[in-house]
Amino acid sequence: MPDALNQNLLEPLLDSWDRNNAILVNLLRVVPRGALQIRAIDGSPSVAEMLTHMHYVRLVLVAEDAPESAPNLAKELPREEWAAEPDPDRIAQMLNESAKVVRNAAKIKLESGRAMNVHYDHPILFLQHLIWHEGYHHGQIKLALKLAGRPVEDEVAGPVTWRVWFDKT
Repeated sequence: MPDALNQNLLEPLLDSWDRNNAILVNLLRVVPRGALQIRAIDGSPSVAEMLTHMHYVRLVLVAEDAPESAPNLAKELPREEWAAEPDPDRIAQMLNESAKVVRNAAKIKLESGRAMNVHYDHPILFLQHLIWHEGYHHGQIKLALKLAGRPVEDEVAGPVTWRVWFDKT
């Protein structure tokens, strides 16, 4: 693709990643107070564990596929993949930090034209996989809350999730 086309696509691509993270953090913000420990069924991960898992997966994939974008990341990886973090503010901070790491890794790989080191045929597939993975867990979180009788109603979730995709900047 010509360089001008690549530059025209880079910002909307990175914006889609930023919006994905905003949606996830927004979902976290509307989870009912005290509901982070809810599980869909016994043995399944809690809402908090799914959110910390997403943070963990982001960082591990960057450490494996774009270590040059965050040279100290391997030393800073979370010790636990499915952490039951009780503080929603801490989870939001974790998600925002890992989103920046992912954004930077994708941008470096895309601008340099270098391939991902281990997984994915292209850096865009890396972002698409993470967006798909997080959308999957987003649905699991909403279902777990609904099954527990603590749903996030569509009137609350819609404006801070689906509407984020529709907003023009």
